[in-house]
Parts: sequence; structure tokens; C-alpha cells
Amino acid sequence: MAALYLAMWSGPRNLSTALMRSFGSRPDAFVCDEPLYAHYLKVTGRPHPGADEVIADQDNDWESVANWLTGPIPNGRSVFYQKHMAHHLLDRVGRDWLTGLTHAFLIRNPTDMLTSLLKVFPEAVLLDTGLPQQVAIFDEIGGPVIDSRDLAEHPEPILRQLCERIGLDFQPSMLEWPPGPRDTDGIWSRHWYARVEDTTGFVPFRDHDRVVPDDKQDVYEACLPLYEHLYSHRLKP
Repeated sequence: MAALYLAMWSGPRNLSTALMRSFGSRPDAFVCDEPLYAHYLKVTGRPHPGADEVIADQDNDWESVANWLTGPIPNGRSVFYQKHMAHHLLDRVGRDWLTGLTHAFLIRNPTDMLTSLLKVFPEAVLLDTGLPQQVAIFDEIGGPVIDSRDLAEHPEPILRQLCERIGLDFQPSMLEWPPGPRDTDGIWSRHWYARVEDTTGFVPFRDHDRVVPDDKQDVYEACLPLYEHLYSHRLKP
């Protein structure tokens, strides 16, 4: 098959690492974890956990990163799965390189996403959710949209549809993986990946009485129409 370069645009706490595990279970796929993160942190100065360590560890020149993401797929693989946080695609980052990629989107209900995000990053504002950036990319380029609850509860039909939409064969190996960390995980994994490292497959969300704090209600209200716009285009189980 022809090489596939798949940019999966997500926001934080959207099941994005589990989906990266899923694609990483394919023998034909190479996965990379948030390749624009160091550039984003260096430019914005956002006080993320371990920010200095990320900047020191990862290439923070976006042009160099873009060249890598569109160049030969590492390890001789035919699928290059790129887990992106949409808010890492800053306005100063060029867009020409995106035309060489296939694009898809991963979203999550704002109540669940925000309450989870605020536990790790209490300073989060609207732009930290990735939703405005996801909508901008989607409206310009398009691509299949996956809601994380649908993925967690119906992984096989959702993944089958995704693969069909992007011209890739579905493989049952995408439904399970060994627990633990990966060499391909970003250096920030110890701050964000504790739960996913215990998983061996997709697990339905446990419903809790999650409440967005009063001082973040404005963020929630701004997220909602953006999420609903993308949700209306989602793949359905």
C-alpha cells in the first residue's frame, strides 16, 4: 500500500494516548507523540508540568519537525501515525506541510475533558483545550471525527470506520496492547500517562458526577458550541 501520514488532531485528556497505543499495535505503523510540543512550550511559556525538560529533550524548531513529519517514515513502516495536540499548531507555524498529511480529529465532551484537564493543569483556559484550533483545522481541511466516548465504548466499529475513511485496512491488533510505557512516549509521560500505562485496550468511561468549577464556567461555555460543531460530524458506532 502507499504510505499513509495520519495527523490525529486532539485536545488534552481525549483518549489520545490510548489511540496512539492502538495504532502502535499495528506492525506497519510508526507512531510519534506530540512532535510540536517543545516548540509550543518554548514560544508560549505555558507553565506545563516538566516544561523545561520537554524543551530540552525535543526538537523545538517547527520547520525541522515538519520536515521530519513529512519525510521518510522511520523504521521502514508504511503508516506514520502522528498524535498532535491541536493547540500546539500555533499561528506562527506554517501550514504548507499539512497538505501532505491525512487528517482526523479526536474530541471529548467538555465537562469530562475540562474536569480531567484541570486536575493536571489548573491554569487551563479555552486555548489550552485545543477545541478552537481543532475547529479551525477541520473547517479548512476536514477529515473524520471521533468522539472519545464512542471510541471507548465501541472501539472496533469506530476504528473500522476510521480505517475505511482514511484508506487503511483495519487490523484486530488495534484493539489491544501490552501495559506499560513506550519508547515512543514523550518525556512528559510521567505527568500525564499514569492511567493509560495500566491499560491493555480501550475501556468504557466510568461515569462520575463531574462538575466544572465556577471559575471555569466561562471556559466550559466557550467549549460547548465548538465541541457540538465537531460532534455533529462524528463517526457513529
